[in-house]
Amino acid sequence: MSLIGREEELRRLGGLLEGVGIGGGAVLLRGEAGIGKSALLAELAERASDMGLRVLTTVGIESEAHLHFAGLHQLLRPVRRDIDLLPPRQRDALRAALGLDEGTVVDVFLVALAALDLLSEIATRKPVLVIAEDAHWLDSCSADVIAFLGRRLASEPIVLAAAVHEDVPSRFDDAGLPELVVPPLSREHAGTLLDARAAGLSESLRRRVLGDAAGNPLALIELPVAAQVTDRNAALTEHWLPLTERLERAFTARVASLPELTATALLVAALDDGGSVAETARAAQVLTGRKTGRADLAPAVVARLIEIDGDSLRFRHPLMRSAIHQLATAERRQAAHAALAEVLADAPERSVWHRAAATDPPDEEMATELETVAQESLRRGAVTGAVTALEHAARLSAVPDLRADRLLRAADLAVELGSQNLVDRLLGAASRLDLSPQQRARLAWTRASLEDGLRDGTTDALALVRLAESMVTDGHVDTAIRILWSAALRCFWTEPGSEARDRIVAVAERLPIDELDPRILAILAYAAPIERGTVVIDRSRRLAAGSMLDAQAERLLGSAAVLVGAFDFAQGRSAASVAGLRAEGRLQLLARALAAQAWSAAHLVDLNTAIPAAEEAGELARETGQPYLHALVQATQAKIAALRGDGDSAEELAAAAVRTGISVGARPVLATAQNARALAALAAGEFSEAFARFARLYDVADPSFQLALRCCTVVELADAAVRSGEQDAAAGIVAGLEHAAAVTTAPSLHAGLRLARALLADGEQAESRFAQALQAVHAQPFLRAYTELTFGEWLRRRRRVAESRPPLRSARDAFDALGAVPWGERARRELRAAGEQSGTRRSSAVDRLTPQELQIAQLAATGLTNREIGQRLYVSHRTVGAHLSQVFPKLQITSRAQLRGIPGLVV
Repeated sequence: MSLIGREEELRRLGGLLEGVGIGGGAVLLRGEAGIGKSALLAELAERASDMGLRVLTTVGIESEAHLHFAGLHQLLRPVRRDIDLLPPRQRDALRAALGLDEGTVVDVFLVALAALDLLSEIATRKPVLVIAEDAHWLDSCSADVIAFLGRRLASEPIVLAAAVHEDVPSRFDDAGLPELVVPPLSREHAGTLLDARAAGLSESLRRRVLGDAAGNPLALIELPVAAQVTDRNAALTEHWLPLTERLERAFTARVASLPELTATALLVAALDDGGSVAETARAAQVLTGRKTGRADLAPAVVARLIEIDGDSLRFRHPLMRSAIHQLATAERRQAAHAALAEVLADAPERSVWHRAAATDPPDEEMATELETVAQESLRRGAVTGAVTALEHAARLSAVPDLRADRLLRAADLAVELGSQNLVDRLLGAASRLDLSPQQRARLAWTRASLEDGLRDGTTDALALVRLAESMVTDGHVDTAIRILWSAALRCFWTEPGSEARDRIVAVAERLPIDELDPRILAILAYAAPIERGTVVIDRSRRLAAGSMLDAQAERLLGSAAVLVGAFDFAQGRSAASVAGLRAEGRLQLLARALAAQAWSAAHLVDLNTAIPAAEEAGELARETGQPYLHALVQATQAKIAALRGDGDSAEELAAAAVRTGISVGARPVLATAQNARALAALAAGEFSEAFARFARLYDVADPSFQLALRCCTVVELADAAVRSGEQDAAAGIVAGLEHAAAVTTAPSLHAGLRLARALLADGEQAESRFAQALQAVHAQPFLRAYTELTFGEWLRRRRRVAESRPPLRSARDAFDALGAVPWGERARRELRAAGEQSGTRRSSAVDRLTPQELQIAQLAATGLTNREIGQRLYVSHRTVGAHLSQVFPKLQITSRAQLRGIPGLVV
């Protein structure tokens, strides 16, 4: 297709190629069908070849969307011999994904990392251009891998260009890739193109084509051809139809003029997922009983419907494939699928889909085969393929109970994909069947599971508890635990009330399982963080001390510890789970573990841990489609910014988190954002504003009230109250927390209350309370420094100036080391008022490095190689090297060995 009028688009695409020697990049071309995306990609590929780049291409085909990793297989086919150069774990994962051996794919992101490292290795020989055409039709696994690649090419000699239809939802819609929208041609350029491709049109027909084409190059080229093939105005008279449908009709008219055998072969090609001339010819021969060969496809080539290169057959535009598909009757399509299935007998994975498409329901034998396909899909990490297979199996099911079971299993898997529409469709189909009590329970639980139930307005926590109780009665304990966990998550994200919380606890504690089961401990922590806080803390420590736990168990313990206020324990368990989940490639759960680690570290003001953990958690939450977790991480980053004295960033991040969280009432998001804003106000000396914001966290009627997280801000609340004259109001809040402290041994709550009591105490009683607080906070550097700061301030206000200096000095040094800049400056001001000058704070590694640079430097300081760091962080070793090249001058060092001596890098 002509590139008339595409100078700006070509300039941008050419810029990517010109910079590939320094670093790569990605672009997502978006536009309507026929707008010229394919022509731009073809020109890009030609330029890349002329520049000496290696060009690797994949094309999405709608009929292949159910074949897991089909697009990736197509992309990497020319370089698959190099797979053996990869480290063992990556090599095995990629070979399993591509069907080259019988291994199991743990997670699609492990495959993505393998693909990234493979391309990075190849690019050391010559730069690489990756093209994904019609990417909206790629199978979901391949699309996820290609989007993953696109986000990680800044330091690679690799360019990625993908094209998607603007009206077709795809995995690229939220991929975060830079976009290039391809617009319609201007009237002038449209006229130039039309005159170049269809000279001799009458003036009236020329005006009509220009008006109807509306700047769409494909329409400008094809509508005049259609007018010549049939009646001169046939393609233009139905102007009320959408342009896409008119083009399809134009193609259909062209097919109708072809010989019968050619038209039959085209139908086979349109339904084939392989694009092979030989396959098409053999299947057409089966279908017609007549010998069919390449010559029979020649008329379609002359009609410019297809292109043939060797044994590869390619439709000139996806609309042509769609038009041919629509032209055939359902019976004719089934016959073509049956012919393809026969020809593909030696390729069982492909053959089974064609046999299924050729089968009328019910057919239990075929449904059972599709169940096997679903199991194989899961083994290879293709959840979407498994969902498609189970949904198709349900359609063919002869037994209603089996149909319901298959739909429910498909919906359960679809939850993992985060697709609300898909889950609703599958559950809607299941709900119309006569379900057993257990199936009804599974349906309700599945609906409640999507996005932790935040968007589900049909099943509240009490309803879930009743379902769990019925499952226990029927002996389905594991199902009951899963349902209870959904109910407990409701208690975290929303506020279901005390009745629901009590019922969850009662059912959980009656279950006939080990009391140390981490699932039960997590349920108790989420549902009753105060009333069962001590139980969770004691049992969690016993479990961790006596068992080797898997990554998921460690994650549950870490999350539970956050809710019950045991942040030191939460730190350790989250760190252990992060290591295990990284090794397993389970990025969705890894995002959650990192979020818990970041929240705990932020509370403890361990910024060396919190900053990189929050950065990675946010990236992974976005990448794995967890918007509310991403918002919670943004709120945590807002808190970190407030602690560092960056009030503008704190407000920006908190506002972004609230925009996401407010629509569904996500209380942890709103609470953490409110905490961040209150800290920022406290740091800026706006004490009345700070107290008002902190007080909202304790108001049950406020959206930012969260039963567990409110217990983590009592020190700052009391400090703001004292400095704004709100001691009486604060005393009432603290009294309520005293009641909670009588029930739970939560370390954070008890430590916070000790200092809050001192801050709010009258007269000389305060001194003994400060002494008690100081004796109890040796393991919490920030809280100890806060105690020293406020004690020093108390002493100075009572004219005990000499006594005030040592605690103020100690607080200043601790705050400086922790990176809590506003609190360090506050200590300096107090010391100046006490007659002692302080030097300015020296910047640390945390101040000089970006979050990702900090994380990479920390890992390098432990002795890991670039490749080992890349495997942990799901980036290429070249990207690691590029970051380290920025780290060294920022830290004023020249070698890796020197990293070990930098404070904050060894954590």
